[in-house]
Amino acid sequence: MSRWPRKDLHLVRELARRCVELASSEEYEARRRRWRAANERRKGDRAPVWCRPAGAWREILPPHALECEDEFCRSVEYVFRQHLYKDWVGDDHIFEPWWGVPVVWEWEGDYLWGVRTGHLEEGTEEGGFRYEHPVRTPEDYERLRVPKFSYNAGKTQEAAERMQDLLGDAMQVRVTCEPPLGPDLNYYLVQLRGMEGMLEDLAFRPYLVHRAMAKLMEGCLAAMRTAEATGLLTTNHHLPMYCSEPVGEQVGGRVRLHNLWISANSQEFQVVSPAMTEEFLLNYQVPLLQQYGAVQYGCCEDLTHKIDAVLRIPNLRIFVCSAWTNLDKVLEKCGERYTIMWRQSAAGVVYPADLEPIRKHLEVGLRKLRGYYYQVVLREIETLRGHPERLREWARVAIELAEKWA
Repeated sequence: MSRWPRKDLHLVRELARRCVELASSEEYEARRRRWRAANERRKGDRAPVWCRPAGAWREILPPHALECEDEFCRSVEYVFRQHLYKDWVGDDHIFEPWWGVPVVWEWEGDYLWGVRTGHLEEGTEEGGFRYEHPVRTPEDYERLRVPKFSYNAGKTQEAAERMQDLLGDAMQVRVTCEPPLGPDLNYYLVQLRGMEGMLEDLAFRPYLVHRAMAKLMEGCLAAMRTAEATGLLTTNHHLPMYCSEPVGEQVGGRVRLHNLWISANSQEFQVVSPAMTEEFLLNYQVPLLQQYGAVQYGCCEDLTHKIDAVLRIPNLRIFVCSAWTNLDKVLEKCGERYTIMWRQSAAGVVYPADLEPIRKHLEVGLRKLRGYYYQVVLREIETLRGHPERLREWARVAIELAEKWA
């Protein structure tokens, strides 16, 4: 007797079969070839074009659009419908014909860094929130602790079996593994101290920021080594944005950190000078980043005056040129040595009444990018502003112009 409602089981498996068919299709393999060409700095048919809704999923797939009754089944249905929606959008979305169940990591103590983080003081229906930052005074830095992680094999196996029971033979289930912490030291620090507190400390108590960054780096490096020591790491070069050929050489068939992609950024250091960004952030991120085989760096921050510092990352593969970063300077500095992720402004795409401003923007940028290796990426979309067709329209225009200027 199945633990799942019969209607839910039938629906989820039918969606799984549709997704497997898409992921295994020649169209999706053509998209993978396109991503691999861009990220391996080879000539492809055109640059890959991809968008990722964020908060806009609330409008695209509201709760009433889901049909399953069981909460777990609804969560799985939601993922499959996201893939099907992106297929309708028609960009270079890719996913694999299997479901990944991440390993379960646990840490000692009640709180990750030894103090309570992530507690929301307030929230909004649109997703806005504010942390209750636990490091309120300089003395609170002494409360930070380096986390110790362990792999819970029992809970991981239970999660995999649960998913396999739901999907049956409709889709293969695989256990996936990556380190429980990444090189997002800027994010961890702001989560602990807050933006105002961090900027104040950078100006008046820089020794405390150095001390905190050293502790955060120690924790992240320990988490990476713990994950690597399990022998369970799985490759991640099949994902959008950094889909590529296998990274590095596997010794004895075992995946190590140098076989993985990693992404990092300096968003919280947007208003910090280039010199201080390098001293207080990049100098601590680089020892973490160089453990990996390929690095994507940048997000929504303006890196115009920090390009040289970022290019010193030894295994950098993708430089992220945000909507606020000067594209001409990126082309001048990066040349053909790196893949450029040309990020689009979400507001610039969803707010105009028609596509003409978008088309003009893409035409100018893609003409400049001709002859370089690049991706066109639109992310952090919080709303479609009453334009339900906008992402589909944007993808068509971006693909058309990417083909024109290939």
